[in-house]
Amino acid sequence: MNVTSFAALRDAAQDIVDEMIADPYGLTSPSVYETARMVASAPWLEGHRQRVEFLLAQQHEDGTWGGPGTYGLLPTLSAVDALLSVAGTQDARRVAAAVESGLAALTGRFPRNVELPDTIAVELLVPWLIERIDQRLARTDDRGELPGRLDLQADTGTLNGIRELLRRHTGIPEKTWHSLEALGAPAVRSGTVTPTGGAVGASPAATAAWLGDPPHTDAAKACLEYLHQTQARHGGPVSGITSISYFELAWVVTALSGSGLDVDIPAQVADTLRTALGADGLSAGPGLPADSDDTSAALHALDLLGKPEPVDCLWEYDTGRYFTCFPNERTPSTSTNAHILVALADRRGQGDTRCDRAAERVGDWLVEQQEPDGRWTDKWHASPYYATACGAAAMARLDGPRPSAALDDAVRWVLGTQRADGSWGRWEGTGEETAYALQVLNHRADPGRPALEAIRAGRAFLAAHVADDRENPPLWHDKDLYTPVRVIRAEILGTLAATQRLAETERQARP
Repeated sequence: MNVTSFAALRDAAQDIVDEMIADPYGLTSPSVYETARMVASAPWLEGHRQRVEFLLAQQHEDGTWGGPGTYGLLPTLSAVDALLSVAGTQDARRVAAAVESGLAALTGRFPRNVELPDTIAVELLVPWLIERIDQRLARTDDRGELPGRLDLQADTGTLNGIRELLRRHTGIPEKTWHSLEALGAPAVRSGTVTPTGGAVGASPAATAAWLGDPPHTDAAKACLEYLHQTQARHGGPVSGITSISYFELAWVVTALSGSGLDVDIPAQVADTLRTALGADGLSAGPGLPADSDDTSAALHALDLLGKPEPVDCLWEYDTGRYFTCFPNERTPSTSTNAHILVALADRRGQGDTRCDRAAERVGDWLVEQQEPDGRWTDKWHASPYYATACGAAAMARLDGPRPSAALDDAVRWVLGTQRADGSWGRWEGTGEETAYALQVLNHRADPGRPALEAIRAGRAFLAAHVADDRENPPLWHDKDLYTPVRVIRAEILGTLAATQRLAETERQARP
């Protein structure tokens, strides 16, 4: 693509919108964790051989799977358990070698009392999989080089408590449905869990856990069709979250707005978001519980589309100091509160003093959460560049010395962490994180020479990223890391377009 052309950027952005409209689920990358769960629990489903091959191909040289550092623990546990379940049935030598190196990695690369990343349901899934692997190893008569058990520990208190609720046929929190696979036999056809469109919690693993082993009755037809369609999207492997339609709609609209790209957003986008909004807001997609993050993003998107909706659905998440994503969540989210502040700031000047007061209060909380070096971190994303971009966008909507100083600190941190090739990134330079860094710098109307030089170098990296059609590695938190593919493409294209005018102005100002 000729990314120096505004027309080419506009056409590429329009393609994203058109693809999004045609796709009822939204597009996410395949998941090692979730694919491994399907290998272990649904070998009867089409694509089983391809899922095993996917796991073998995704293992790293050090024996782990998944993201860097402790982000690799859960995917590695899941993959080892899955491959133990198929040992001797398919490509036995490769499977055995993968299991052996995976177990060695689990015992040698992760501390006994490892600090877990704040991914979805990690407090349930890690102790469950340690249990499962230990049980499999204990049943293995001819272990060879395999250990008798893992030298890992994890607190099972929360897991056992939710299992007990399910055994008593007591309703479990709806957000737990997404990780139903960890709850064992009581989860099978539990009357306290309701599939939506054939899916339980928008998760293939949770759906398979609810279905149980064959034979399946006619009542399971919708779930079987969902699993068939889900595995077909990636040719066997599956995504961890299979319905992000509202999330994708809202984020793509906001990513492209203000970029200068004249993209046609069909009326059905606003109609879909408005229809999905309920008394408690909306979710990332059908079958998931409502949350304040997707709700606030949808409200902001509707404002941008000229179809504003009341923000009343946000107040039930208000703690009086900050807003929660879900009821009874473990940790608050900085990015969620930044999105809520933006949605509330959209109401400024409309006479709603409650919105004004809440925006100021959330702004104060966000300033308090900022790290001393100027960045923010968050529970929904592995990279501080995402949280910092969200925090900077919120600070830019507030008046006063504290938000202004916080934005200055964020800009300084971004300028101080740019890589030699013009990119930004936590582990390596990526297109996604470079886009977020540029968004932070773009909040200053008069960025100054150092920022202009950083923007120019960052844009050059982004342009090459798009021209070479490079992949965007998984950085978003689900059960393991994933990529919301169209959302990230929209962020990159929108950032290229928004910073292009600044770069052109800077070039024209040169003597």
